[in-house]
Amino acid sequence: MARTGPEKEHDQHTALNVVVQHHPQDVRDNVQEACRRVAMDLLPIEVKVNIEGDVAAALSALGGSTGPMKTRRIWFAEDRNGVAEGRVPLLDGGVIVRFRSGGGPDDLTVKLRPCAREQLIGRFSAPFEAKPFTYKIEEDWSERHRVLAASLVHVHPPGVLSNAVMPGGDPAASIDAVQDQFLRVCANGVRLDGLVALGPVLSTKVDDVALDDLEVDLEKWTVGGLGFLEVSTRVKPEDEDDVEKFIASAERKQRRLEDAVREHGVALSEHPESKTRRVLTALAGARQG
Repeated sequence: MARTGPEKEHDQHTALNVVVQHHPQDVRDNVQEACRRVAMDLLPIEVKVNIEGDVAAALSALGGSTGPMKTRRIWFAEDRNGVAEGRVPLLDGGVIVRFRSGGGPDDLTVKLRPCAREQLIGRFSAPFEAKPFTYKIEEDWSERHRVLAASLVHVHPPGVLSNAVMPGGDPAASIDAVQDQFLRVCANGVRLDGLVALGPVLSTKVDDVALDDLEVDLEKWTVGGLGFLEVSTRVKPEDEDDVEKFIASAERKQRRLEDAVREHGVALSEHPESKTRRVLTALAGARQG
């Protein structure tokens, strides 16, 4: 199995340290420079916890009821034939196609999660921002689950994506050439013909909320009888970080996030599946019925 993200970089860093200990000074200098380059390639980490039950009360308990809220509607595109059978083939293949509308510009995201760093080649081997596109590569951490994710977001004027998610609409028609190239190059074999939009999911989000000594984002999802609250914060590598130092820092922040949520009287979800999978599975099941 391919090793990705911090695990792979940890292996590289360990191997370089072995060389440092057994070679002359000039070689050690070169290897130390290589270590520095590896450290510079560390990826940001988004640390998340999920909450179920009375998510409105949890949002208030965590300080989200007083800040400015952004309300959006979210749809996901899935394979029409798979949905007719209650399946979610794109999600099962690690591909997420997401539409968001409301509270400002529309956006369309194509995401690979989980993925391997080796999949991300060519122009998609490193993050970039070139309006109207933003391309990110980062680690997603939730409890004991750690995966690599790569996402390409295309921002559109408000209302532009509404036809794509209407009944009878074609979600694939809104996927532009750059996003199509991303999927063709980095997710070989994915077919985007015959898609159907699942949703909407109502999203309420509050950014930059002070939670003890942390700054977090709170996002509530509701659809049908399901409700979730996601609490997230990001960890970005510093110039002086090496792999071990950065991972240790992220693990400390993850523990602080989990402890802070519990200390505010909010229980963490123990469900092993992500909220995206649970929502898409429920929406596909409803379509089948």
